[in-house]
Amino acid sequence: MAYGFTNSKGTTYYLHGKTSVTSTGKERKLFYFSKEVKDGAMDIVPDGYDVVEMKTGLPVLKKQVPAEQV
Repeated sequence: MAYGFTNSKGTTYYLHGKTSVTSTGKERKLFYFSKEVKDGAMDIVPDGYDVVEMKTGLPVLKKQVPAEQV
């Protein structure tokens, strides 16, 4: 079951992830939200991230700030 986030407007978005290769050959994990469940849907939020809603209602992943830096 894909992780779903319902925003303040009542729209549900599902978390997805995919791996991309940069021009230097390094792999990078990309996360995004979609209104539909597609290939790459994730069941949980990755460790070290929180889901935050922007002013427009779109959800985004935000890295958690370590307690030492607060």
